[in-house]
This record gives sequence, C-alpha cells and structure tokens, in this order.
Amino acid sequence: MKRRAGTREKKEAKKQKLLEELGESWLPYLTPRDAEFHQLWKTAYSKLLLRKADKIPQELHHIVQEAFLTLQKHDCFFQDLVRIKGKDFLTPVSRILIGNPGCTYKYLNTRLFAVPWPMEDYEIKYCHPELFTACKALIKLNDYLTTEAIQALQEQNLSGTKETEGTAVTDRERDFSNFIMGSLLEDQSSLYTPRNDCTNLKYRTSYNLTLLNYMDPLQMPYLKQEPYFRMGNMAVSWHHDENLVERSTVAVYSYSCEGSESDKVNEQDVEGRDPADWHVGLKVAWDIKTPGLAIPLHPGDCYFMLDDLNMTHQHCVLAGFQPRFSSTHRVAECSTGTLEYIFGRCEVALQNLQVDSDSAALSLKSLEVQVVKEVEEIHNETSLVLGEVGKGERTMEQRNEIISCFLPLLTERQELRKEWTARCQCQLAMSLPEEQKPKCHPLWKDDDPSMPLPYDLEEVIANLQTLLE
Repeated sequence: MKRRAGTREKKEAKKQKLLEELGESWLPYLTPRDAEFHQLWKTAYSKLLLRKADKIPQELHHIVQEAFLTLQKHDCFFQDLVRIKGKDFLTPVSRILIGNPGCTYKYLNTRLFAVPWPMEDYEIKYCHPELFTACKALIKLNDYLTTEAIQALQEQNLSGTKETEGTAVTDRERDFSNFIMGSLLEDQSSLYTPRNDCTNLKYRTSYNLTLLNYMDPLQMPYLKQEPYFRMGNMAVSWHHDENLVERSTVAVYSYSCEGSESDKVNEQDVEGRDPADWHVGLKVAWDIKTPGLAIPLHPGDCYFMLDDLNMTHQHCVLAGFQPRFSSTHRVAECSTGTLEYIFGRCEVALQNLQVDSDSAALSLKSLEVQVVKEVEEIHNETSLVLGEVGKGERTMEQRNEIISCFLPLLTERQELRKEWTARCQCQLAMSLPEEQKPKCHPLWKDDDPSMPLPYDLEEVIANLQTLLE
C-alpha cells in the first residue's frame, strides 16, 4: 500500500512540476503534415512501429472487425470503475478483457478477469456460438501480432548492429514506408537484445491477453482535453501501460468506423492534428524539450510499442469523430494474478492446518515467524493464529516476535478492506446496473446480523498494539 502510494505521489509531483515549467505555454508536437515529422519519429520515437491496414491480410480484418461488432451486439463492453488519486471514476472507454484461461489484468486499482479465448487442453463453454467465433478471431489476431512483433524486434536488433558497424542506411531514410516497417534503433535507452536470443524475443511477445476498448465520442458528455500539447479531446490520458512483463511489446489493432464526407475536416483550416481522425499521441516521459507526435490511425491500422518504449515514453489516445474499437495485446505479468496461482497459495496455507481426529478442532502445525508471515500474507488462518498467541505456553519474547510479524499485515488488510468497501458503496458504484456493481465480501459487513464477523479486525489490531506496548 505505502509503496504504491509513494509511486503515485512521485508521478503526481512530476506532473505538477512539468505543468509549472510550462506555465501558460504549450509544448510543440508534430503530425505527418510537418516536414520534420519523419525525422523526429526516427530519432526520438523509433521504437514505435506502424503497420498500415493495407499491409495486413484482408481476411484477418474481416473476422476481427466482425468480432468487435459481435461483442458489442451481445453487450460485452463495460465501463470500468477505477480509482485515481483516491477518487473513483468510470472510464470513458468501455472494455472487455479476453485472453488465456485464468489470466487477470490490473490497472488503476481495478482487476479485470479474462474471458477465455479458445485454447487446446481447455474445455471452454460460451453462452452463444457467436461469442466463440469472436474469441477465436481474436486469438488469430493475437497469433498474427505475435509473429509480426518478433519479426520487428529482430529487424530492429539487426538495424542496431548495422548502425554500430557504420553501415549506410540512406535508402531506408528516404523511404518512409520502409522506415515505419523496420525503424532504426536510435532511442535514448538502447539496450539491445542479442540477435540470436530467440527465447527472450518470444517471451517478450507472447501475448497472453488483449484488452478491448470501445468508445463513441459523440455519445460522451465530456472528454478531457490534452494538457501539454493542446492536441484536443482525449479518449485515454497520458500513461504507461501497467503490470506488463518488463520490456515486452504492446501491439494495438485499431478500427474506427467509417464516417461520412460531412465528418471530414479541411486540413488547410486545421492547425495541428485533424480532430476528425483518431490518433495515438506519444511523448518522452517527463520531458519538455522533445516535441510530441500525433500519429493518425485509420481503420485497420496496427501499431507496436517495441522493447522499452512503454517505460521511457508515455502515450495517449486522441479521439476522432467516429466510434472506435481497439484490441490491445499485452504480455501481462501474471505470476501472482491467475486463478491457478491463487489456488496454489491456498494449498500452501492449508498445509499448516491440522484437524484433531477426535474433536475435529482446528489448530496450526507451526508458529515459526516465517510460516506465520507466509500464512498471513495468504490470509487463510488469522483467527487461529490469534488463538495460539493468546495461550500461555509462549514466552513474552516469542509472543511479541509473532505479533510484530503479522500486525503490519493485519493493518494493511484492514486498510484494503476499508478502501474496497468505500468503493463498493460510492455513488458511481451504486448507479451501475446490478450485474456490474462491485461486490463487497459479506464477512466484512457489520450491519447484517445474519453474517456475523468471525472477529473484529480493528479491535484485534488495537489489542495487539496494546500487548506490544
């Protein structure tokens, strides 16, 4: 809790410092209409790769776009209730997480559980055949993007090697269409992966889930304005993608619905980006010297954030006029976020539990500090620990050592419970349809006599603190 809060405070401090340095001025940014655009992309944003729609198989476009519409027809997209700076918000973008069975993804203090896509060795039942077809299309897109990402990283590493050796690249510099397919590695933090390290490349491109997004800008009562460059309406604010495997590639397929001619804006009348088109905006993190980029996204375009770009840069999504879907494929850090992991941890906790064969009474096998700490982190046996500590069989030194071990864990648990209970009871949460409301664990409630608490956690903490005094 304290570490996460500290990180948020540091980011907020950086943001405020940046805004203070800007004052009333705006940072410059470039679009494809600017003469320096391609050169800036090459030198400051070379790990952002764009794949135009006409370079992607037409059949893949067809099944993926049909999948988007199918999921929308079956009401699968929902706004997420997220928490930012201690306040709850509904995201302007509606989302659904689809991926490997059992995977979860956490962002902005909200954990999403993946709808599984079809995989071998898993028997997955869908409530409608059309949803099976949609999920199958998305795993095909996932496979395609994985292959493309591996190839892009291999080309990037090769480009870096050639540049080090002094090989001329003037032809590629002249041809921007080739440049965006295999851009040179000239970023600020270039740590090359060895060319023959195929295992590492596959690990950083093995997408285990996709976060799908949908938004119709014209249906939104308000969209936040981009604060640094004056880029216009934002669908998604500046951010780094969270909870990913380090230096893993993020791949995004973008599909904005076709608009009418009346939606088009005369480019000669527009300063900066065309507000009718969706864009991805990029900037170097916490930097006011390097101009930003606004790259237009046309229906079916894909872009890849390669290597450490997601760590060294920030990106945002700038809204156009038309509704837009996107599929954002990620290598999520799932070592502690899967159902399999959770079940495994419960098994570890239960190994310290024993049952008396005569009375069926529960007791603990061990009260060693490390065992207690692990069990408390898993949170399965708290009341039994308290009972054991209360017995007179232990010296004061032993008792204090055990209490000092798990008291901070109990305190953190209580803080998390309070925070989640407040989120469940906030006005935004209560306004959601019943099936979308976040659930508060019934054992945390003290206003329901039919669900008595096994113990009052606040009272326990107070008593333990007294024992240590």
